[in-house]
Amino acid sequence: MNELFPQDTVFSVTQITELISEVLTQTFKTITIEGEISNWRPSSAGHIYFTLKDNSAQIKAVMFRGSAYHLNFTPRDGDKVRCTGSLSVYAPQGSYQIIVTKMEAAGSGNILQMLEERKKKLAAEGLFDSARKKELPRFPKTIGVVTSPTGAAIRDILQITKRRNPTINVTVLPAIVQGEGAAQTIVKMIEIANFYQLCDVLIVGRGGGSLEDLLPFSEESVIRTIAASKIPVISAVGHEIDWALCDYAADKRAATPSAAAELAVPLLSDLKTQLGNYKETLYTGIKQKVEQKRLLIRAFNADSLEVRFRAIQQPLLNRYDNAKQALQKNMADRIKDLRVRIKNCTAVLESSSPEAIFKRGYSMVRTKDGTVVRSASQVAAGDLLEITPAEGRIFAGVDRIEKIDRRKIYGKN
Repeated sequence: MNELFPQDTVFSVTQITELISEVLTQTFKTITIEGEISNWRPSSAGHIYFTLKDNSAQIKAVMFRGSAYHLNFTPRDGDKVRCTGSLSVYAPQGSYQIIVTKMEAAGSGNILQMLEERKKKLAAEGLFDSARKKELPRFPKTIGVVTSPTGAAIRDILQITKRRNPTINVTVLPAIVQGEGAAQTIVKMIEIANFYQLCDVLIVGRGGGSLEDLLPFSEESVIRTIAASKIPVISAVGHEIDWALCDYAADKRAATPSAAAELAVPLLSDLKTQLGNYKETLYTGIKQKVEQKRLLIRAFNADSLEVRFRAIQQPLLNRYDNAKQALQKNMADRIKDLRVRIKNCTAVLESSSPEAIFKRGYSMVRTKDGTVVRSASQVAAGDLLEITPAEGRIFAGVDRIEKIDRRKIYGKN
């Protein structure tokens, strides 16, 4: 709570109750509790109120009339039961309770444990993965039904199929749906449907019953056969609150056989309406395309073609001329810049040449052996020197040598 709300948050009673209710309902959407019945109180409306307890705690419970109708035994105080439902908070009393949707005697708990272990095993093999599930065909021609030929499930499926789309055929693959040998016949019928390709979609199921009655649809052989079926399978076992392992392996799960028929059989009236809409859309689209092509062809005569060609050509010619002029101007500017640069470099070179220096009155002095004289200390009185001015050469002798302050000569202090 400290991570969600500051420590100084102040809640109203309603707010904290709503938060608790939200946490409970979201965390425990479906939960199974085992305990002993206490204070069993059926109401005149058909609802049942009671308490589940063990040695250390108790919890209030309610089972509404719709769920209580499916009880296959008469619970009494002191009975040990296993209840499945969801937790809720009863705000007026500030208490929580379990709303029970399914109840069974605790003696059947071994079956539930066995089914849970089988479920984990088959799930680990990938038989329940959504990636392997197939889509139901949109326009099936034949529906296959693996169920009891005398049960209420097949009657409901036939009735709904006839009402929704009488053009669809129904192939009944009769099977035993409870008791000894049921799983084997269910497997055999599914395999026959696949081997002979008897239908486009297969409904496997039965009407409601106790946990033991529905066990054949949780047998490992049935699960593996459904998972291997090339024909899409809809599982429709029992009522909405019932479940079997084939629900997880099938491509679709329906709450009841009637719901399975509605999933498998599209409404003929909807198909006709949809086809009519497609026909109108197609006709309108073709009509518009033809009109567009007619207008397009009408616009293509000799005069208009030339005008169209000129309209395409002229911008391209303008772009060519502009590019040509820009290129010529850029080249001329570049040449002009290069000429100015060469002229400047030539002037610098010429001003730095020895001849230009000599013409400004400078001379080069060398000793008799050709050494350039750079300092008076290099010669002595009586030495012969060669002096090279801008024109000709002068040969002279050294009369005397003096050291002078050059700063005085150039007027520097």
